[in-house]
Amino acid sequence: MAGGIGSRFWPLSTTDRPKQFIDILGIGKTLLQLTFERFNRIMPAGNFFVVTSENYKELVMEQLPQLKESQVLLEPLRRNTAPCIAYATYKIHSICPTAKIVVSPSDHLILKEDLFLNEIEKGLQFAEEKEVLLTLGIQPSRPETGYGYIQVNDKIDFNRFDNLYKVKTFTEKPDRAMAQVFVDTGEFYWNSGIFVWSVQAIMNALEKYLPDVNSLFDNGKKLINSPDECFFINKTYSECPNISIDYGIMEKADNVFVLTADFGWSDLGTWGSLYENHTLDKNGNAVSGNKIFLYETEGCIVNLPEEKIAVIQGLKDYIVVESQKTLLICRKSDEQQIRQFVADVMLSEEKKT
Repeated sequence: MAGGIGSRFWPLSTTDRPKQFIDILGIGKTLLQLTFERFNRIMPAGNFFVVTSENYKELVMEQLPQLKESQVLLEPLRRNTAPCIAYATYKIHSICPTAKIVVSPSDHLILKEDLFLNEIEKGLQFAEEKEVLLTLGIQPSRPETGYGYIQVNDKIDFNRFDNLYKVKTFTEKPDRAMAQVFVDTGEFYWNSGIFVWSVQAIMNALEKYLPDVNSLFDNGKKLINSPDECFFINKTYSECPNISIDYGIMEKADNVFVLTADFGWSDLGTWGSLYENHTLDKNGNAVSGNKIFLYETEGCIVNLPEEKIAVIQGLKDYIVVESQKTLLICRKSDEQQIRQFVADVMLSEEKKT
């Protein structure tokens, strides 16, 4: 899934080039490329589909030349994860009705890739033998309010797996007090948003829990892989509700399971999450840029163009980012306001025109 606009990483991430298409870690590869390379270790390039906005087709093809154009599924409108997954599911079903599917965001960080891929392989084994909806749950390290939480129930006996549980509840982004309770109980895990299931399992779930979405795709399934696919998808998305797979299916289904693990996962959804996964200098600053001079500055995120010379003195726990002639300076503790900053800037620009 590569259709998000990454507004919380503004101004580095913009609607023209969202964070999944940016080398946000400063290692010479974008998050999309890292995601592809990760899964390419266990499955061939021909088995990939990237679902993204029609505006990002060229970016995907440029960054993943291993793919054919037919492997890039273009959404005409943003409709959240349920329609996105439904489109990919019907596409895959038309090619291989017995396929097993891994659904993954394109902009997550995985530090322990061997451990992660081992869990994916285990999940595929489970999905091969059982009609299940499986997610990966992450052992929480703090009372994070920006993630969804999964409460586990009984441990499941399958192939001697020691980390497979029936899911009891899903909870979306609790407040800090509730998040602390979740961490203290030991029954809750972060929801990674990475899923494993069979084509048939997810199609049955779509039919049962999201019949309106399912019927839109099912009614025109013969048009998929035909010259009329684009017309069909454009019409379907114009009629689709905006709904997440978590809310539409995972919170309601009774065959939801979770593999719990800790493989160095972060959804890199905020500047704060990038800070936690960035190399820090002796004063706890995460710095990207070659000509940055810091004095009496600590705990800051500084991300500036390579050619930019900057002298920063006396800041503590701030975000300083410049990209495409836009400069952001705000407190790390207030980064949840960045979306509002973006809205205000866009409104101001619209008034000028």
